[in-house]
Amino acid sequence: MNQIDRPETFDTEALREKVSKIATANREEKRAQKAPAALNPLARQIAAQFQADTYSPAMMIGLIRLLDFCALFAIGYAINTQYVGPSLEDLPVYLAILAGGSALAVIGMQIADGYQIPTLRAWLRMTPRILGAWAATFGAIALILFFLKSGHLYSRVWVGGWFLAGAIFLVAERAFIAYSIRHWSRNGTMERRAVIIGGGAPARDLIRAIEHQPDNDIRICGIFDDRDERRSPNVIAGYPKLGTVDELVEFARMARIDMLIFSLPLTAEDRILALLKKLWVLPADIRLAAHANNLRFRPRSYSHVGQVPMLDIFDKPIADWDSVAKRCFDIFFSIVALALLWPVMLAAAVAVKLTSPGPIIFKQKRHGFNNEVIDVYKFRSMYTHLTDPTARNAVTKGDPRVTPVGRFLRKSSIDELPQIFNVLKGELSLVGPRPHAVLAQTQDRAFADVVDGYFARHRVKPGVTGWAQVNGWRGEIDSDEKIRLRTAFDLYYIENWSLLFDLKILFLTPIRLFNTENAY
Repeated sequence: MNQIDRPETFDTEALREKVSKIATANREEKRAQKAPAALNPLARQIAAQFQADTYSPAMMIGLIRLLDFCALFAIGYAINTQYVGPSLEDLPVYLAILAGGSALAVIGMQIADGYQIPTLRAWLRMTPRILGAWAATFGAIALILFFLKSGHLYSRVWVGGWFLAGAIFLVAERAFIAYSIRHWSRNGTMERRAVIIGGGAPARDLIRAIEHQPDNDIRICGIFDDRDERRSPNVIAGYPKLGTVDELVEFARMARIDMLIFSLPLTAEDRILALLKKLWVLPADIRLAAHANNLRFRPRSYSHVGQVPMLDIFDKPIADWDSVAKRCFDIFFSIVALALLWPVMLAAAVAVKLTSPGPIIFKQKRHGFNNEVIDVYKFRSMYTHLTDPTARNAVTKGDPRVTPVGRFLRKSSIDELPQIFNVLKGELSLVGPRPHAVLAQTQDRAFADVVDGYFARHRVKPGVTGWAQVNGWRGEIDSDEKIRLRTAFDLYYIENWSLLFDLKILFLTPIRLFNTENAY
């Protein structure tokens, strides 16, 4: 079986090398490892409780910053409009002062630690800092206007009214946010869901250390350990052991798990590496609890749960605000694509309908984010009675199942255009690893049996186009080498994602479509 070297994501070079070396198990062993492990009734019941999405603290804090900026700007603008009523020539200057002042206030509150979850909870204690940052903003505005010798041009009543109204808003807002955070924490809206890997005394000590942290946002969903109850009891610090690490993979795909925490000592290196090989394919942060380890790495390698240090091993790709930015990117460019390509799509639909009986749209089951099965839309390119919804038999050159119109649609990739609607539904992204059919295979072997780490492609939403496709890897997959290289390009994309990278792929796609060598 071929093996894909995972792109570098963390600092410990020796650990990366070990992860690569340990991925040398034989084919039969890997088949057993990739087979979904059946969850016991308790694990399945608990997983069902955590299927709803949550909002991370980073997302909430970002929204609060945005609210502060918009509200302070709106308050100042409303007072300015009612009292000053500036002319069209003066309005841009007033808007610049409003925008600059609101931005300075947000920066000042950030410097004063006004956007930390513990300080947002303790609103009364933090009120002097918040008001101090707001006052410092007006001091900075006054100083700038003084040096520009233009302070006399602006209404003191407007400035004073903006300061007073803004201060009242900030105090009232912080009181409401403190109440909301407590409510969100109780009902699970704002939490990070974690699973502990490894049992016994280390797991017990880790759980107690986490629970003793004030304002803790971690919800421990259970414990998974391969050892029997003699070395790892079935209940640890009040939390049940839900199964083995193989079962954890299935559990994490049923539930919305944000973090996997190893409660193992660094001396258990081989065991950690063997577990990492199974778990890095999941879209979750993977951390090694470092509170009980004597070894120390560079500070930037750590994150913290309260005061509990965690060694960062893998990070969930495209998380928090990155996912919001990517979703906005998808919606904007999907609407643009529909506006530009609707005549092409209409012509394709008419051609499919008039040249062969059957539906215009063909739905195929494919793997989506986190191995979820989704229906992907395509213009039908085969005769209805010969369609293959499972894609077990790949389309080959001169395939008699493909209609004449379908052959053109496939070569030009016009058959993929209905997937824009999958993007608008949130099932696909415009750019990402291409979704493969659930039973897709090469030479009678499933892709997961050919490529070690294949399912790591599903840590992000699949895409209509991708880095592999613009590099020529599209069309038929008839050899192990083709799926291995596609997976390598997909993993590179995931580890190096940015909006600019997406934009580059998107604009390269129509150019590279002229290469129809492997499209049948």
